[in-house]
Amino acid sequence: MFADKRTDIGERFQILREAISGTMSNFHMALDHTTNKTVGLKILDTEKTAAFEARFKGLNKPSEGKIAAQLKHPRIVETIEHGTAKDGRQYILMEFVQGSGMNALLKQGEPKLKGHHHELIREMAEAIDAVHKAGFIHRDICPRNFIVAPECDSLKLIDFGLTVPNQKEYWLPGNRTGTPLYMAPEIVRRKPTDQRVDIFSFGVTAYQLCTNEFPWPSGDTTGKGALQHDAKPPQEITELVPNLNKTLARVIMQCINADPNQRPASMELVVKMLKTVNSDTN
Repeated sequence: MFADKRTDIGERFQILREAISGTMSNFHMALDHTTNKTVGLKILDTEKTAAFEARFKGLNKPSEGKIAAQLKHPRIVETIEHGTAKDGRQYILMEFVQGSGMNALLKQGEPKLKGHHHELIREMAEAIDAVHKAGFIHRDICPRNFIVAPECDSLKLIDFGLTVPNQKEYWLPGNRTGTPLYMAPEIVRRKPTDQRVDIFSFGVTAYQLCTNEFPWPSGDTTGKGALQHDAKPPQEITELVPNLNKTLARVIMQCINADPNQRPASMELVVKMLKTVNSDTN
């Protein structure tokens, strides 16, 4: 729902938890006085958002709120409302999801993750497939943008701040946005891009979930570090996890192929391949 009147954020919401700073926004756990429900309140940084949107001048790119509102799937955080605050800042109101960012869980070595790798990877794929079928490229798939439930048995995709329509005018080289260590080579090398950049980032995320390592040395977390994504082959995942299901290993390694034409053709195909994992004993 789009709020056509400007919202007094201080009056409508009670902030329940200190803000979590994101790339282009602050996220709050808040109480919505109009519904008396706990919600997620994302307030966008005006300057950073304007700088990003300026890349697409003349293309009539939908705002993050408009994009998020179109994404309806059990594995994607639900957007309830988006609009403009009285002070001019854009906000997005969403369901509050209990859990932690996958990045934090990986960093702390959460043991609960180990028993749920297959299902979490499948759910990641389903979420990205839903974004693609809605006509978008997420462009920032990484552990930070998945909220994992407290028991580590399910997750939801969040944050569409860098998401763009899957249209040829958005495929042009030069939009080098994303998180470097998960970035597809075609982004880093300023080549044309499409939805397959998300397949690559998904593959890196799944690899990290299974191994707690990156496919390439990760000492340099800048764009320079991402240059190795097509300069040297990734370490074979089964060298780190010898007992990993062979189908799962094969899918992950295909997804992180430097050549987009050698990756799975679509996330729908990835989902189909992953559905065979639990029954594959090889």
